[in-house]
Amino acid sequence: MSLIQPAAVLLAPAASTGQVVVYAIAGIVLIVVLVVLFVIGNFINLWIQAFLSNARVSLWDMIGMRLRKVDVRTIVFSRIRAVKAGLNVTTNQLETHYLAGGRVPNVVSALIAARGARIDLAWDTAAAIDLAGRDLFDAVQTSVNPKVIDCPGQSTQRGTIDAVAKNGIQLKVRARVTVRTNIARLVGGATEETIIARVGQGIVSTIGSAADHKHVLENPDEISKTVMRSGLDAGTAFEILSIDIADIDVGENIGAKLDLDQANANKQMAQAEAEKRRALAVAEEQEFKALEQKNRALVVAAEAEIPKAMSEAFRGGNFGIMDYYRMKNMVADTSMRESIAGTSGAAKPGQ
Repeated sequence: MSLIQPAAVLLAPAASTGQVVVYAIAGIVLIVVLVVLFVIGNFINLWIQAFLSNARVSLWDMIGMRLRKVDVRTIVFSRIRAVKAGLNVTTNQLETHYLAGGRVPNVVSALIAARGARIDLAWDTAAAIDLAGRDLFDAVQTSVNPKVIDCPGQSTQRGTIDAVAKNGIQLKVRARVTVRTNIARLVGGATEETIIARVGQGIVSTIGSAADHKHVLENPDEISKTVMRSGLDAGTAFEILSIDIADIDVGENIGAKLDLDQANANKQMAQAEAEKRRALAVAEEQEFKALEQKNRALVVAAEAEIPKAMSEAFRGGNFGIMDYYRMKNMVADTSMRESIAGTSGAAKPGQ
């Protein structure tokens, strides 16, 4: 017994160490199982829904989506909707579009609507349109159910398109354009604003080429026909189905106003020209007056030389005293005759 007791004592620690290892392994396995059950529990409901809908999405794919920060519920439900609608869209395509910033439910809804309307729309095209920022679902709806665009648009301050016929009468027009989306030109195609601008341009051109505004009022459908023949939907994301003239009102007589403005302008030009000629005449009159004063000054200066000449004549003996008296008598006689005739005032220089 003494030999067996030490052996039992030596085997006891070894047995307890083995139990600890077993317990540790069992604990780790239990923790792993709990983690797996927790993870599976988060996705089991979605997995069952996908499985029963025949839109299988594996648990590993769901775990990978969660690790890649992808909304698992959005992808699974979009996959279920696509499969139920008969679309061949894989989970990888949905996830890729989600990671690219696309609106996965909106694209799936658009594909379902396009399939129901018998519109050929592939997943790659739909994803590209969505990534371009266009509302694909609204585009498909517009392709199935055409919409009406008011011309001019609601964003403009003016409520009508104004144009002037050749006879000068202004017409105010409001039109309604019925369009449907052209899916093939949705990426890179012009928007509604381009359609509104082109229709407005066509209306203005058609009215402007009309000889009389009455003809336009009698046949408003000619505006629609002329504008439709212009191919206004080229390069746009829409196909114009019809252009209808909603209302036409007669505006102002623009031709008469322009003629009146031109007449006023001509009148002002004539007045300015007359004022210019008057100013020139006044200036010329002043010049003549100045020339007259100058000539009178020369006459006065010349008369001032007469006494000097007479003095020189007296000194030289060429002029006698009797000659002087005869000259004075002649001057007095001339003055008397002028006073009697009433022309003395006109004869005096300087007056």
